[in-house]
Amino acid sequence: MSIRWPSTSLASIALVCGLALGLAHPAIAQSGPAVSVFPIAGSRVASPQTQIAFRGVGAQQLGTITVRGSVSGVHAGVIEADSDGHGASFLPSQPFAPGEVVTVTTSLNVVGGPGGTFQFTVATPAGGIPPRHWLVTGRVPGDVWRYRSRPDLAPAAIRITRWSSRTAPGAIFLAPQYGPLQDGPEIIGPGGGLIWFHPIPPGIGMASDFTVQTYRGQRVLTWWQGYTDAGVGVGEDEIYDSSYRPVATVQAANGVHADLHEFRITPENTALITAYYPVKWDASSIGGPKQATVLDSIVQEIDIPTGLLLFEWDSLDHVPLSASYERLPSLRTHNPYDYFHVNSVEEDHDGSLLISARNTWAVYKVSHQTGQIIWTLGGKGSSFKLGPGAAFAFQHDARVRASNDLFITLFDDGAGPPAIEHESRAIKLILDLRHMTARLVAQHRHGLLANFEGEFQQLANFDDFVGWGQQPYFSEYDPHGRLIFDGRFVGANASYRAFRQRWNATPAAPPTIAYDGGRTPTVYASWNGATNVSYWRVLGGASPTALRPLATTRKTWFETWVRLPSAPRYVVAQALDAHHHVLGTSAPAQAG
Repeated sequence: MSIRWPSTSLASIALVCGLALGLAHPAIAQSGPAVSVFPIAGSRVASPQTQIAFRGVGAQQLGTITVRGSVSGVHAGVIEADSDGHGASFLPSQPFAPGEVVTVTTSLNVVGGPGGTFQFTVATPAGGIPPRHWLVTGRVPGDVWRYRSRPDLAPAAIRITRWSSRTAPGAIFLAPQYGPLQDGPEIIGPGGGLIWFHPIPPGIGMASDFTVQTYRGQRVLTWWQGYTDAGVGVGEDEIYDSSYRPVATVQAANGVHADLHEFRITPENTALITAYYPVKWDASSIGGPKQATVLDSIVQEIDIPTGLLLFEWDSLDHVPLSASYERLPSLRTHNPYDYFHVNSVEEDHDGSLLISARNTWAVYKVSHQTGQIIWTLGGKGSSFKLGPGAAFAFQHDARVRASNDLFITLFDDGAGPPAIEHESRAIKLILDLRHMTARLVAQHRHGLLANFEGEFQQLANFDDFVGWGQQPYFSEYDPHGRLIFDGRFVGANASYRAFRQRWNATPAAPPTIAYDGGRTPTVYASWNGATNVSYWRVLGGASPTALRPLATTRKTWFETWVRLPSAPRYVVAQALDAHHHVLGTSAPAQAG
């Protein structure tokens, strides 16, 4: 992360001088606005590269701060302001020492820090997560689409097996994980044809969690890309605009890497992401070694313009190992113990967070200010009594569907392994917060058992769209629970999540064509990502500057074939809207 001074530079310079010199001040009764700090007071799993985030006051209000490690001593650093003016972070010049206790002394009204002083412990890192690509699916006929006008593209092909005119409007958003030739975010039209495909560059890995979100009032495409190992990701999150141009890349903070499971843009235009941090941890309470390698599941909120941390929640600070249904790995395998496995995060209507953990079979409502757990749904310590059919296991994609927490939707995998159900479900629960009960009110089944992943999307017309995770299917159900749409990858592929969403785009790049000037002159035209093309018009002539219209054809699928009455030396193709207005023009192609 680049270090730069905030706009309140004089106050920041004075503050940083105080930090560098280790100036102390008396512990006095604190007043003023409550200030949340991250790492939280008492945290035991801070990383050596952690920044210290203060939320609730502007950078100019922080005053003098002293940061002292029990081993490394006083730390110099800089203060960088959050883009919204409601917080700032201290960025140490040097990392903290593993295992040391860090004391932060302030004159602020720190949440959990009496007298403005708080401490946290730096965990001992247990190495990184090695990059590894998932397996590539075996080849079957028709498993990828190929195009004359875009020979560089080889997206995974899909097939619609059930379709109805009653389906909700919108395209389908997928991110195939198993190649077989290319991975990347993929938009599918309502009829099953390709709209857009963005192959992930070689050396990066795969894509996941591809969807449409809103950032700064504009509709944008977002996805995660990177490598995976042991079911977790090492990568970064991408934001692209409606012309398919990059807007921002979101990185995790504090020395960890963004994970594949979640990337949500909040109404405040911040990013909620997940990450995993392998640490040395005492697992003797569950029969393991005192120096076990355990994965700390992390939720971070990132300030997108600056990359600064705004919030961090560490599972090891709040949920014990004993809450897990996951078995300890064999010492011979040297695999980390993924006891929690965070896989979804969402900001609730009251500002708190909803966090799903696959391996504790539980969903947690968490304070956005303190990180404390407000209630737990499911698992070994449920705050709710679960009614018939309301129990779930290895779940994904827990979402709040009403402003008073009445409805929760999630994808109930039911398979770990081991499988505890014979098929997976997409379920809706109604929560009674007065009597603390949870009741099943709706469920969708497909006869499929997903060992991992999956998604439940409630559409604007009250249909439900379900991505079946590990299984190659995606489905839509009407409000009566009837299956009205079903599709699948042609091969044995999978998409972590699948969505149906509206999308309108005009690419910044021009259309592309291939020209066959043989016995039946044909132009093959496409425009990767364009949503408003209704017709293709081909112009031809003896030179690129002397062209006349030759043929106009209604757009068919991703690539349209335009037959020509003659074979001119040069051709271009124009993409036209429904009113025959020109949206874009290809570069000239020469007969070959």
